[in-house]
Amino acid sequence: MLLIYTGNGKGKTSACVGQAIRALGQGLTVAFGQFMKRGDQAGEQEMLAKLLGERFLASGAGFYRDTDFDTHREKATQLLCWAGELLDRGVDMLVLDEALYALNHGLLMEEELRELITRCKDQGRHLVLSGRGAPSWIVELADIVSDITEVKHVYAQGGKARRGIEF
Repeated sequence: MLLIYTGNGKGKTSACVGQAIRALGQGLTVAFGQFMKRGDQAGEQEMLAKLLGERFLASGAGFYRDTDFDTHREKATQLLCWAGELLDRGVDMLVLDEALYALNHGLLMEEELRELITRCKDQGRHLVLSGRGAPSWIVELADIVSDITEVKHVYAQGGKARRGIEF
């Protein structure tokens, strides 16, 4: 199955983590990769690394700026190669957090993502993608799409990111 978590609201990564935990609880083998995010940014990364070991990778270069395109593109390519290797090893579920963000900024190419989707489908693997702005072609291919909408966020009132909440 192809599952998509998209939208402007907070919780897409949390939904991905929850999906991974659910699959692990049912005995599935899970790999979890994060585009854009460095491995030292968020609390879920420490827990996923403990649970998944080498099947977890946060290979990003951090916040994206157009001047950093080459670095971010290289990191995205590394994550794609890692994902392909884990599919070759037979993981049941591949979670790629912020894949849609990487796609929308040209760091991940449409043809690369289409190939990965096809490969997962042909192998009977579950693929979970997250990020804002899911393009219509992915929505059409997906089996499940959740659009997470922001109703209210502390940032709008000038609040700051808090440990254990936003990271």
